[in-house]
Amino acid sequence: MGYKSLSELRPLRLDTVAAIGGLLIALVLFPLRFFASQLYINTVPLVLGTACILYLVTLYQQDNTDAFPTLPSTVSMALPAVVLSGLAGLVLLTAIQGTRTPIFFGVAGVIGTLLLGQIVFVSDREFTPGLLLLQIVLFAFVFRATALYATTGHIGIDIWTHAELIQAILEEQSVTGIADNKHYGSPFYHLLVAASSLLYDVPIRAALYLSVGLVMPVSVLLVYATTNLLVSQRWAVLATALFALGSHVTRWGLHLIPTSLGLVFFLGMLYALIRVMRIEYTIRDFSLLLLMSVAVILTHQVSTFIMLVLLLAAFLAQLVFEVGPLGLTRFDTSVFRAKKPVNLVGLVAFNVGLTIFVWSLTPYGQQSFLATVLSFFSQTLEESAGFLNLASSSSSEPAEAGAEAAPTLLEQVVPYIDTLGFLLLLGITFVGCLYVVHRRRAEQSVFTLLLAAAFMLVFVLGLPMFGIRNFIPTRWFAFLFAPMAILGAIGLRTLRQGLKPELVASVLLLLVLVYPGAMVVAVESNADNPVFDQQHERLAYDESELAAVKSIGELTGSPSGQEIRPDQQLHTDHPYQTLISRTGAYPSTTTATVPDDGTAEHDYVVYRSAQSTSATYFNNADGHGRIERISQSRLCGPTQATVYTNGDVTMCAASPASR
Repeated sequence: MGYKSLSELRPLRLDTVAAIGGLLIALVLFPLRFFASQLYINTVPLVLGTACILYLVTLYQQDNTDAFPTLPSTVSMALPAVVLSGLAGLVLLTAIQGTRTPIFFGVAGVIGTLLLGQIVFVSDREFTPGLLLLQIVLFAFVFRATALYATTGHIGIDIWTHAELIQAILEEQSVTGIADNKHYGSPFYHLLVAASSLLYDVPIRAALYLSVGLVMPVSVLLVYATTNLLVSQRWAVLATALFALGSHVTRWGLHLIPTSLGLVFFLGMLYALIRVMRIEYTIRDFSLLLLMSVAVILTHQVSTFIMLVLLLAAFLAQLVFEVGPLGLTRFDTSVFRAKKPVNLVGLVAFNVGLTIFVWSLTPYGQQSFLATVLSFFSQTLEESAGFLNLASSSSSEPAEAGAEAAPTLLEQVVPYIDTLGFLLLLGITFVGCLYVVHRRRAEQSVFTLLLAAAFMLVFVLGLPMFGIRNFIPTRWFAFLFAPMAILGAIGLRTLRQGLKPELVASVLLLLVLVYPGAMVVAVESNADNPVFDQQHERLAYDESELAAVKSIGELTGSPSGQEIRPDQQLHTDHPYQTLISRTGAYPSTTTATVPDDGTAEHDYVVYRSAQSTSATYFNNADGHGRIERISQSRLCGPTQATVYTNGDVTMCAASPASR
């Protein structure tokens, strides 16, 4: 028989108990879909259950001696040239079309499939890690650089504020230029870009691309270095590819803000942390760990909190192996090398202390950053926290505020397409977690990854179910992808070793065919020109839209917010209103209220043609944001006069006679 009967099994091991427990949890969570309609409630139980079943099959399956199918030598030798030619084609396609179109993303998805296919299906004899890593880095660079090249201005929302802060530093020739801003306590990103601008003698935008923009694609190699401390090169390369293709990782390669640089330092810190756990480290190794953690603290507050969660996971892993039930005396040395847990008490205490010190001195509103954040969190717990309180009023994302009209089939499907890549990664991560909890495989390094992924998932998926979004869960995904990619690669290694070749080949083929395309078309990967442009807003602007912002600033004199009366507020769509306010052209700019089938009733409004053709957000009469394509007459009323237009963007103001 291919499987042992349960009566013939040895007593259940910890990983077996965990797999059965995970399956039961999936069954318990499954009915939640009948009480709340939410994407992760609908999908995560299915993913968890499938992962647990696959892992249980690897435990009880005996016959896996057949040879694993590999690509023919001629195909293996040709694929690198095909991938590199495809990347050149992406550059040419962008130059011809002037932007990244659905054709671009389709080709990129195919290239990603060919890249992953090489990693998992090439034979050991023809496996060349260096060549594969080169393809991964080049793919990451081309996929991001083409978007930056084809976009006038910047991609994203926050970047416009950071560009203003960098400009203030350059004008003052000192960090005191941002002394009243919360980034005063974490200025490394702004100082780096400002220094690059002076060093290369280029504008801020070019300096940003030549500093943070170049570092982001190369930083994926830190995932390879980290994973290779645990498993062989093939699976380390696979983890690198899974991470580099990740939609949220791509997002911070396009929207180049402190989160981007924080992610780079976080990866360096993760590598240094796993390194000291895996080798007989020296003071130089521990100094690198300390340096990376301090760099995160001086770069970005959210990244700092995520780093502290990782350190907490490492500290708990230390306790588990020193005083807990897993205080192990036996390891399977063919899997992980046994090593005494590293004492991290001093490192954790230092980083927590430094973080509290820096945040206490960082201005934020009328208080320190630390006091303001704690105040926001306590307010959320008092006012909006509650089980399955999914539509949190504290959410700042119009997409999550949601439209009340019945969604179309495409509107229902698109969120699942956007999340498909993450769900695939989550599934193989669950398998990897089950593998490393085996008593003879468990050790501090892999338990750190397991606990870190678990804690991050609580912040990303768990707390929002209770209406708690203060920790900005969307910023966590890219950081979460690092331990997930490593554990996911370990999980796929487990399946390849434990399943019958035809079954594991099916699993790997599904991943190879679906994962790259799903990540490429996910909204985070194409904010410059969304694939589903009727469902997602475009976070980039053309020349006429940028020119209009500059002209509006000159026309109005760019008054400060204190000089503008409430009735003089400027109204337009989201996200265009963020561009006008964050560049300082007209600081008091907000989202227009356009009633369903009605017209706006604001004195000062800005219309742009994208409001009639693409996804832009307006508030309805109840103050809820939703996608609404409107005509110019619904925003600029008949009693308003046109005070500026360039053919694409029009600013209207109420005439004196209508007031």
